[in-house]
Amino acid sequence: MLAAAHPLSATRQNLWRLTFIRILVLAAQAGSVGVAYWTELLPLPWFSLAVTLALSSLLCAFTALRLRLSLPVTELEYALQLACDLLIHSALLYYSGGSTNPFVSYYLVPLAIAAVTLPWLYSLVLSGIALVAYSLLLVQYYPLETLPLARDTMQVYGMWLSIALAAGVITFFAARMAEELRRQENLRAERREESLRDEQLLAVATQAAGAAHELGTPLATMSVLLNEMRQDHADPQLQEDLQILQDQVKLCKETLQQLVRAAEANRRLAIIEQDVTAWLDEALNRWHLMRPEASYRFQRLRDGAVPRLTPPPDLTQALLNLLNNAADACPDDLEVRLDWDAQDIVISIRDHGPGVPAAIAEAIGKPFITTKGKGFGLGLFLSKASVTRAGGSVKLYSHEQGGTLTELRLPHGKRGDER
Repeated sequence: MLAAAHPLSATRQNLWRLTFIRILVLAAQAGSVGVAYWTELLPLPWFSLAVTLALSSLLCAFTALRLRLSLPVTELEYALQLACDLLIHSALLYYSGGSTNPFVSYYLVPLAIAAVTLPWLYSLVLSGIALVAYSLLLVQYYPLETLPLARDTMQVYGMWLSIALAAGVITFFAARMAEELRRQENLRAERREESLRDEQLLAVATQAAGAAHELGTPLATMSVLLNEMRQDHADPQLQEDLQILQDQVKLCKETLQQLVRAAEANRRLAIIEQDVTAWLDEALNRWHLMRPEASYRFQRLRDGAVPRLTPPPDLTQALLNLLNNAADACPDDLEVRLDWDAQDIVISIRDHGPGVPAAIAEAIGKPFITTKGKGFGLGLFLSKASVTRAGGSVKLYSHEQGGTLTELRLPHGKRGDER
């Protein structure tokens, strides 16, 4: 399995970047040793340096092959990889002047990477390894035999090159590693929020199922009593009222039966791809039958081919909930607008009600939070959950000219024919 199959592992991503850094540094080290060998500027133990560079090459190849496996990359493994870099760098320094080598400052690069990407304990251990290795190189190393003037010149230019290399690596790679960690933390926060929302949905569904089960008995009792009352009383006016009550009880029983069958029905219901205008027209017509007292204007803001979407049943219900919320705020002269861009379909609903109170603006959309005197505060919460499952979003704004603007964004696929 390729490493690309693990895009969410920050440690795996960082190990890929570390391997890339290692290859670049190995190329620079091999180039420097090669130049020194062919120009005979310095008498160095070429065989020992070649063996050390070969070990570094094997480590690069082994790490690249290891990253193609599906095994997770742990922080301990990542710390061991950085420790290997420190040891290989120490061996190269030992054979090329020890602490007098200007590239000794490269010790800071693995330590900076560890400080950015690993817990402090691993960073502390790696710092100890680097400090011990550097201390040993102060007293034990292969000395460079060259003229003092040439050594001073090499020291100056070598230090410049070492600082430039370290600055470039830390700036362009350690910063990317830190960015990856921040992305991982944001992703974990989003997942925690989604988990909390799912728990709230499960709690609401559990309560709804329990309520449906408990309401069945009193509704059946009410139906029996209403039948008996209709048989015992012949008053036409009373008969009419009892018939209305019996119809309402029957409607409640049918609603509870629909709740029981909803999950199975939704699973077997075929979902058809259609133009967004067709879906929206059907939903608006259905909603207007439910709320005949409400008036609205529909406006399509863009001409040409319309996008298509495959709406699940709960997405239509979410749109109906949003329309009902707007009508509850003010049923007169609602404005429904349709627009789209390359990624999203945008449906905006504007009412002329009191708007979103600033005191609870942040809490709108959470369960049991409502701005109305009636209801349980679940409509917008359930609507947001349905839209989120469809890959979209719902946002509410206080319109600058008064009222509330509800913005529903949905992803779309290919465009349909021009309508």
